[in-house]
Amino acid sequence: MRKPIPPNSILLPAIAASTLVSATGCHSGKNDDQSKPMNIVYIMTDDHTAQMMSCYDKRFANTPNLDRIARDGVRFTNSFVANSLSGPSRACLLTGKHSHKNGFTNNEHGIFDGAQPTFPKYLQKAGYQTAIFGKWHLHSYPTGFDTWEIVPGQGDYYNPRFIKQSGDTISEHGYLTTLITDKSLDWLENRRDKQKPFCLMIHHKAIHRNWMADTCDLDLYEDQTFELPENFYDDYAGREAASTAEMRIADHMDLIYDLKMDGPDKNSALKETYLSFCGRMDSAQRARWDEFYAPIIKDFYARNLSGRELAEWKYQRYMRDYLKTVKSLDDNVGRVLDYLEKNGMLDNTLVVYASDQGFYMGEHGWFDKRFMYEESLRTPLVMMLPKGMDRRGDIDEMVQNIDYAPTFLELAGIDVPDDIQGRSLMPLLKGEKPDDWRKTLYYHYYEYPAEHAVKRHYGVRDDRYKLMHFYNDIDSWELYDLQSDPHEMNNLYGQPGMEQITADMKAKLKAAQEEYDDPIRFDYPL
Repeated sequence: MRKPIPPNSILLPAIAASTLVSATGCHSGKNDDQSKPMNIVYIMTDDHTAQMMSCYDKRFANTPNLDRIARDGVRFTNSFVANSLSGPSRACLLTGKHSHKNGFTNNEHGIFDGAQPTFPKYLQKAGYQTAIFGKWHLHSYPTGFDTWEIVPGQGDYYNPRFIKQSGDTISEHGYLTTLITDKSLDWLENRRDKQKPFCLMIHHKAIHRNWMADTCDLDLYEDQTFELPENFYDDYAGREAASTAEMRIADHMDLIYDLKMDGPDKNSALKETYLSFCGRMDSAQRARWDEFYAPIIKDFYARNLSGRELAEWKYQRYMRDYLKTVKSLDDNVGRVLDYLEKNGMLDNTLVVYASDQGFYMGEHGWFDKRFMYEESLRTPLVMMLPKGMDRRGDIDEMVQNIDYAPTFLELAGIDVPDDIQGRSLMPLLKGEKPDDWRKTLYYHYYEYPAEHAVKRHYGVRDDRYKLMHFYNDIDSWELYDLQSDPHEMNNLYGQPGMEQITADMKAKLKAAQEEYDDPIRFDYPL
């Protein structure tokens, strides 16, 4: 990780609270429909895909605490991101703007400009306490937060380091998911002013690669065999950009780093990184780790697998390790919900759970994210609503992570600034069906050349079709009918009979790029 730069100056100089309220159109942090100020607890994970939450997909995972949020609140069935990558997704969340507007387009270059407006800053001006614990990944210190403790870069699963507000980096003993939750609950109980409303952001590393489960969860899922996705052996016909991506489980998933098949005479490109992670364990943790993995390692190398047998073995180990990491996350979400319930806080608290994007669990033979295909474009989003907001069940409108910031501002009674590009979800949470709700959404991915070799692309999606353009060192178009081809295997671009649909989708793409003022514009004739 790059060394964090010193905090940038806040958006405005410190002035009287009454002046700040007037300047931002605030209403003392109160929602017009409520007698109490509304609190916000926003829980976000990394790379937790919807197909690994049992309230979305019951084939694989069991996530009772995440399901509890959906059961007692709402589940968004068409929730998407604007840029399927960790840092950019977080920048979209904070600003309510697409990547080209907030300036953080990819993880490889640049630093998030902490001087720009963000929703936590607006909440602070309205009298809210703001805090964030866990993953930040924006190459700068957080601004807009009264209290923060973040992990360097991606963070370490075992005995992790935390960067304090003083700038000091210290190591703490334990498992990261639990420690982040510990810090969040301690802040709720002991470190905040209980007379003020708050926004608490709990940002987990889980379920990020390389899926190192807590020692207490290592034995889980070992008796399960998972069905291969039907397109696990995708040949990427008609999809040039997909064919060159380096994220295939069979070819690019590292046996040691990802799947823990280490040994004294074994090597891989990422072995040293894996050993550095394991080196953070104490003797008891490492003994339990080795006790579990040693017989699996011995059996694996004795088999001498190759070809499809090796690819499918890797898939099974990947699924198990991923789900074990989900287990700790779900348990810790339960701890937060239990605290809020025990302390009578659910009536005036909005609880949100989301991931920074989706993830491939063998679909197209892949792991990772980045592409505009459904598995990484989609992200889970469930909310437990405060008293007075009676909407329950599924919300089917298309929403995007740029919508979170304006939602939190409207909930707090703050006028949403005109330059925010997202739209508040509050009408949907109140059970309304706005006639002018978005009919298409816009996506733009920038990080190339880089890890996994996913080409730069942008595109639009409506309720049936998706159009993507891969550009920069490639000029390739893809068009999908999501109704007849939900797995996006058949590229319809250029096929006879698709001329009018292609023209319509190109018009929607052009309109979206103009609406969001993307400087990389579609410039092909309609």
